Amino acid sequence: MKKEVKDTIIVDLGEKLKEYPHFYLIDVTGLNAEATSKFRRSCFKKEVKMVVVKNTLLHKALEAADADFTPIYESLTGNTAVLFTQTANVPAKLLKEYKKEGVPALKAAFVEEEFYVGADKLEELAALKSKNELIADVISLLQSPAKNVISSLQSGANTIHGVLKTLGERPE
Repeated sequence: MKKEVKDTIIVDLGEKLKEYPHFYLIDVTGLNAEATSKFRRSCFKKEVKMVVVKNTLLHKALEAADADFTPIYESLTGNTAVLFTQTANVPAKLLKEYKKEGVPALKAAFVEEEFYVGADKLEELAALKSKNELIADVISLLQSPAKNVISSLQSGANTIHGVLKTLGERPE
């Protein structure tokens, strides 16, 4: 590979690192062409960008980035693919679906400005809530007391109406 091509790849990876706030490094050693295509299609459907890279080129792109990615460097061995995403937990859930087949395996991840190194972190990553899920939780918590008050007022109105009706129907 020519030096110009390598430089282009490094710059392209650097731009993706800036564009996407989260990325996963996975081991694609056990995937054949058919399984790789299937996995790529799954990634595309979930809006995850999958890029198979040379470890040395990714290492250089990580070194050139603004952040310090030192904890991930040890994971740059074997066949590596990078999953870039806007939503933190989507690749973890996708990898969890494929975990039954044994491949691909998680090497490391950079999610919510934290490093997760090792395949044992997959469950923890899958359990993370996305920004939209957290917003939905907050909204439901805020709505809960209001719903309780409205419900109490409505049930109280029925009770008062029933008491008044009973008193009105009683002979004097």
